[in-house]
Amino acid sequence: MTTFSVLVPFMPTRPDQTVSLAALVQYSAAHRLWQGQSLIVEPHQTFAHAAALGFRVPFGTGVTLMPFRHPLEAALQARSVAVTSGQPTVAGFGPGAKVLQQNMLGAPYARPLTAAREYLTIVRGLLAGQAVELEGEYFSCRVHMGWEPVPLLEVGLGVLRPAMARLAGELADVAITWLTPPAYVRDVIVPALREGARAAGRPEPRIAAIVPVALGRSDRDPVDLVLAGNTGHLSLPHYQDMLRKSGIEVDPDDLRVTAKGVLASRAFVGGDPDELRAGMEEYRAAGVDEIVLNVTGVCQLYGLPAALAELDTLLKEVAG
Repeated sequence: MTTFSVLVPFMPTRPDQTVSLAALVQYSAAHRLWQGQSLIVEPHQTFAHAAALGFRVPFGTGVTLMPFRHPLEAALQARSVAVTSGQPTVAGFGPGAKVLQQNMLGAPYARPLTAAREYLTIVRGLLAGQAVELEGEYFSCRVHMGWEPVPLLEVGLGVLRPAMARLAGELADVAITWLTPPAYVRDVIVPALREGARAAGRPEPRIAAIVPVALGRSDRDPVDLVLAGNTGHLSLPHYQDMLRKSGIEVDPDDLRVTAKGVLASRAFVGGDPDELRAGMEEYRAAGVDEIVLNVTGVCQLYGLPAALAELDTLLKEVAG
């Protein structure tokens, strides 16, 4: 059964700004509260703050960026959220854009798949309470933390393209997609996950798709909503490559052209409740296990109260 979750649709400047979203998850049909990488308040601290206030809901990071921390620190942060909340937690990771890698590390990963493999191998080993002995090309770790494994703590990997999806099939519990059309998930991501899992002799990971959504209204331009919530992603080469592979016309000089393709492909789902239900059904049929409702465009253009009202309506009309 496909579940519906909620993404924090902005970058908080204080942890208390997300309490209303945690409350929405606790008292609605939503399954989990997700947050992407924040550069102002760390997502793990935000989640711990909500849990300390009594909002003990499942949490997920989709995704935190590998260049920002060593995998031991990443495992410790994820474990801390799971222990603090006592709830199922997804610790999602990704290598980030090449420009970020360059700015943080002095050079981009020449082999991002190798970097991700090393990172997840260390994190998984530590979270399982194992002694880790890995001398990698990008990440090394020789330590035995002796942690007791935390139930329902899953390791996720951000996937956009087939090679990373195959790696997720080998190593991850959850494959996390962002802005991926349902047909692309079905035809590209799922077969690659299956291939990787089969090669490793393990179950296929779940798929959590972070899906930009908005209700259709006469005073809203859906292209503006796409751009308000996704301009940064649409400007990055690895997202542009994924969109091209999915058949979308990408114009780096005119993002409105790209946004129209995103709408046509259902990578952004908008419209009336019936259209939204149909769009969500496409993701479910494609093999998505958890749909994460992303109303960042609404939040950016109309504010958090409007975004909360939108999520409340969506959860009642689409997920209820």
